[in-house]
Amino acid sequence: MAIDRIWSYAPESGHVEGQELTGYTVAATDGTIGHVDRQADHFGMRHLVVDTGVWVFGRSVLVPVGVMKGVDSDGRKITLSCTRGEVKAAPRFRTDSETMDRAYLASVGEYYHRLPPREATTA
Repeated sequence: MAIDRIWSYAPESGHVEGQELTGYTVAATDGTIGHVDRQADHFGMRHLVVDTGVWVFGRSVLVPVGVMKGVDSDGRKITLSCTRGEVKAAPRFRTDSETMDRAYLASVGEYYHRLPPREATTA
């Protein structure tokens, strides 16, 4: 996957342009990680801020939309192409101002771009 593709919805993901994903459950290949707190598109870098609840000590994580493998609109669920551990190991998201920090977003994109490709499974 080209690095710029990490910030674009995959055509096969089922995402519909303009679709509001806030509140959707987010699942990695090996289990649920939280729910979408908000979605953003700063500098053309589309991403989701996912509230992990108590799973990662109450912190949020930033996930580029290119990591999404499926959107189930009826079930309000998003499936990612990575594991819970890989999401947890991503560059740490601390404050909302980071969604406006091009360097931070680039580091997140590089991290997810380097992950090995795999098929998504239903969690």
